[in-house]
Amino acid sequence: MTRLTRAEQQRRTHEHLLDAGRQVFLRRGFLAATVEEIAADAGYTRGAVYKHFGGKEGLWLAIIEASADTHLHSLREALTRATGRDEVIAALHPADVADKDAAKWSAAAAEVLAATAQQPETADLVAAIQRRHDDEVVALLVEHSKRLSLEPAMPLHQAVVMLGALGIGLALRHTVAPAEDPAAILTHVLDSVFPPEAT
Repeated sequence: MTRLTRAEQQRRTHEHLLDAGRQVFLRRGFLAATVEEIAADAGYTRGAVYKHFGGKEGLWLAIIEASADTHLHSLREALTRATGRDEVIAALHPADVADKDAAKWSAAAAEVLAATAQQPETADLVAAIQRRHDDEVVALLVEHSKRLSLEPAMPLHQAVVMLGALGIGLALRHTVAPAEDPAAILTHVLDSVFPPEAT
């Protein structure tokens, strides 16, 4: 069995803590999750969390940054393959907002926003990740709207903010009012943002 280098061991620990953090935040929410529980789930001591991420907030930031990067990668690929309006809309449709994990993650994200409102430095870091993600999504949409001759019904930077807020809001609402069809609502909104060409 090949012995891992120190750098490889550090990367493995980092990834294990990220995975454990995702699972604990999903299971317990952000506020109830503890550094001790996350470390124990990953098989480490609490010191490992502080060494790699500086604490619970730093771990959350690393998780959402990695999630943003994953989303951008998959969106870039889907939009590159798109040959028309319907495929652009399908690419923009988020993961199933009625999914229990999506709802739990949205609830944890809402807790973070509430908790960091009184912590300007952390709030600024969360906002910076969101801005970078939104800016890159807008750039992708501008590129592919031009390529496919699509005419968005509103400025794309506003559409991206609206769709992100709507997705989170629908996922949260679905936890208490599951009778609505959030996917249908999102589809209707996306149809409005990218209206079909007049015939």
